[in-house]
Amino acid sequence: MSGPSTYEPKYAAAKWMDKRLPIIRMGADFMTFPSPRNLNYWYTFGGILALCLVVQILSGVILAMHYVADVDKAFASVQRIRRDVPFGWLLQSMHAVGASMFFLAVYMHMFRGLYYGSYKAPREVIWILGCAIYLVMMATAFLGYTLPWGQMSFWGATVITGFFGAVPVVGESLQEWLLGGYSVDNATLNRFFALHYLLPFVLAGLVGLHVWALHHVGQNNPIGISEKTKEDTLAFHPFYTVKDAFAIAAFLVIFAIFLFYLPDALGHADNYIEADPLKTPAHIVPEWYFLPFYAILRAVPDKLAGILLMLGAIIVLFILPWLDTHKVRSMRFRPIARWFFIFFIFFCFVLGWCGAGTPDDIAVPFGKNSGITFYRVSQIATVYYFAYFLVILPVLGLIEKPLKRPDSITKAVLGDGKHGETLAPAE
Repeated sequence: MSGPSTYEPKYAAAKWMDKRLPIIRMGADFMTFPSPRNLNYWYTFGGILALCLVVQILSGVILAMHYVADVDKAFASVQRIRRDVPFGWLLQSMHAVGASMFFLAVYMHMFRGLYYGSYKAPREVIWILGCAIYLVMMATAFLGYTLPWGQMSFWGATVITGFFGAVPVVGESLQEWLLGGYSVDNATLNRFFALHYLLPFVLAGLVGLHVWALHHVGQNNPIGISEKTKEDTLAFHPFYTVKDAFAIAAFLVIFAIFLFYLPDALGHADNYIEADPLKTPAHIVPEWYFLPFYAILRAVPDKLAGILLMLGAIIVLFILPWLDTHKVRSMRFRPIARWFFIFFIFFCFVLGWCGAGTPDDIAVPFGKNSGITFYRVSQIATVYYFAYFLVILPVLGLIEKPLKRPDSITKAVLGDGKHGETLAPAE
């Protein structure tokens, strides 16, 4: 926990401002915030995500000044941005590639939270706010994907909005309200553009709550043991500002490689063809970061059941703090849970692979004559996805015996040789 503020303004102007709006105090307290001394590089993705959000908002605001939300002009306006607007090629690519980098960082952030048990008491609200951020990110990304008004944009919007029609009783009315009519048209594009512009600011607000909650209860750490003395913590600055800066620089190198050399590698080729309501693409697929959920959606033949499964795959994340009942947070000391977690990551990749394929196609690694289709593989992976949260974690919480843990964070970092192989190594 942050505790009382230790900031003391030294100058008259700073004292005057501190009494009326203590914004300098907030910044100073943030820099001196006591953080666990054993945080590793997996804990730098929070700073990386903050950078990604700023990049997306700033580039998006500028792009919105040149974009035309009209079905007859949207596609051409995107091409004009890339070719005629000064540095438009950079801004448009930065925004498109930035979305993929944003999701890459958030998935790493979430997997880290799952492994180290960052969702457990007293950090349940932090995790729930993180899941809400992820949900808003998904909505924002989907809305943004429709704006270029290419073939995949149009048909992706048609398919996704069509799912709302499967909702019993209110489905058709809900779909018409979302579309602004009876089909994906100009009213739909205008609504999607307005919402895509608005939601990043909602996202920023949720991020603020997320950080506030984090500073109230304090950060988790790789061994999952709470701080007991001042020796267990370090000031956020300069120790973690430097560490985060190095991680951000490394992340920006990856970002720059895609931005300058592979700007279109993460997109779909059909989206560079203007939307044609009379010509359906051979295979409609979402962006890569939606593919696991797309595979879950198609894992059952019934449309409504598929929608419920896809929603369930997200809802189960919100209730995870109450599903994992084990008292030990970190999987460093839970060897059985660690293996199941590795399998979970593997099946998440399998779901992404299945989402990119056609359900009836043969999954090549199993052999062309095996008869095993992407549809069948996605069913197996979907079963494991839900079993991990609803069966495996609750059962392991009752039966798994953890390894011996170090007495404190300081002992885990410095190592006193008394804990043998169960002592968590410094990172």
